[in-house]
Amino acid sequence: MARYESIDYQVTDGLVRIELRRPPHHVLDIATMAELDRAVTAAAAEPTAKLLLITAAGDKVFSAGVDVLDHTPDKVVEMIDTFHGLLKRVLVFPLPTIAVLNGSAIGGGCELALACDMIVAKEGAKIGQPEIKLGVFPPIAAILLPKLVSASRAAELLFGGGLLDAAEAKAYGMVNNVYPAASFAEDCRKFVDQFLSLSRVALTYTKRAIREASGKPFFEALFNVEQIYLKELMATADAVEGLNSFIEKRKPVWSNQ
Repeated sequence: MARYESIDYQVTDGLVRIELRRPPHHVLDIATMAELDRAVTAAAAEPTAKLLLITAAGDKVFSAGVDVLDHTPDKVVEMIDTFHGLLKRVLVFPLPTIAVLNGSAIGGGCELALACDMIVAKEGAKIGQPEIKLGVFPPIAAILLPKLVSASRAAELLFGGGLLDAAEAKAYGMVNNVYPAASFAEDCRKFVDQFLSLSRVALTYTKRAIREASGKPFFEALFNVEQIYLKELMATADAVEGLNSFIEKRKPVWSNQ
């Protein structure tokens, strides 16, 4: 297994868990982003993986964002290439992805979370894009935020640079669930377990269908998704097993094939 300096990488029972380890604020410098990119690439190749979870060590901060020192003119091109390369890797990941915000996700930390399919957050965590206050803007958030919240709300967040409480972010549609600090680990585990009990191939084809439909006119999207369903998904052993188990009133036994 590859060795990492700034992250922890674990695979257990279908869950690939990547944890940021640059306390106290888990700032994303170029080296850390490169490690994350390698880890996400490795996760995509894990033969038993069903879910990718990205989180951070500790109980206060998920990530305070990209290192300001890497925004200087001599580093900014490399920084953008590295950071956006990482986020593109997360966006095209073949299985479901979850950002578990053990604390605040700010700037690039928020963008990393937004690149995941789902976000769960600890009560009281702050989430937002304050880049405008430094005279810049967050490119990934400028694309993703208007897809998650209303255009006017995205404009307010990007133009104003304010931070949302986790509960506000949930109300706006940015976050799936917010859990109390006292039960955060247990609640996150329950949320994750619902996906780990499912078929890997069904999760893979569902992810493909969602991605294939994104941004396309309805009938074009429907045709493409139908082809995935009929020609690929229905040819899998798990699709047959799932239907048979329902008819036979028993729990399915997934072969993940």
